[in-house]
Amino acid sequence: MGLRPHPPELKEFAERVGTQGPVGVAGSRTHFELGGALREGTPLVTAPVGVVAHDPAEMTVRVRAGTPVSVLEEHLRAGGQMVPLDPECPTSTVGGVLAVGRSGIRRLGYGHLRDLVLEITYVNSAGRLIRAGGPTVKNVSGFDLCRLLVGSLGTLGFIAEVVLRCHPLPEVSRWYVSGEDPEDLLAGLYRPAAILWDGAVSSVLLEGLAADVDDQERRFDLSPAESAPEIPRRGRQSVRASQVADLQGEFLAEVGVGVVHRSVYTDPPPTDAPALHRAVKERMDPSGRLNPGREVVV
Repeated sequence: MGLRPHPPELKEFAERVGTQGPVGVAGSRTHFELGGALREGTPLVTAPVGVVAHDPAEMTVRVRAGTPVSVLEEHLRAGGQMVPLDPECPTSTVGGVLAVGRSGIRRLGYGHLRDLVLEITYVNSAGRLIRAGGPTVKNVSGFDLCRLLVGSLGTLGFIAEVVLRCHPLPEVSRWYVSGEDPEDLLAGLYRPAAILWDGAVSSVLLEGLAADVDDQERRFDLSPAESAPEIPRRGRQSVRASQVADLQGEFLAEVGVGVVHRSVYTDPPPTDAPALHRAVKERMDPSGRLNPGREVVV
């Protein structure tokens, strides 16, 4: 069986990226400042747009990277499914969310963002289209370029098209508040989509069949909330469970995930990762032409 040919829209995107000189990629620019500013004068390209195919039976969707997440959500909703990308801004594009690599607040229930990606077609630094992964849930093992590209801020390749894993659209999605210990809620509740704790009150998101959600509400004496809690946007850091109790100031912790949202900017902890990241960058983009000036880890 031969390789599937790349469609014209993706070939045109690769041609715009070209083979020489600096080039950057832009989506809706909701996180365009992450990783540092692009080198001044860098020309920008945008990824192709459109939902290519949704297969409800296989629970997969093929979508172009420049497609707004809101458009993808509307398309999948008609088939009774969804992809929990959960962007902070509704205008965010699919490729932009994946390039940033920040899982939404439903990570506890649905896993990390990278786990949703089955296949990626991207443009490498030589201007070639590369396909990684496969369009099935049962994928092959080996070196996973899909996981490498998610969160790379477009420094290793420009995402053109992806195949994502879908989930059933929940019958109900409800927020609750509770004064119970968040670790007790994590241990007792059945597959909560999110548990957020501000040091005093836990906010719980339950999704699924209405009867199941109603049952958990009664058993754990949860109080319905009108909406999700406001999430601080200035600081985001990873912490161990043992460190959460020592946090000071305003924060919102994702229980069971290890992510804390702060109202003030916090310096990232020291890491040895930059050397590894730069080695990968040099291997995949030896001339440094993709999103020049941007660093995944600084």
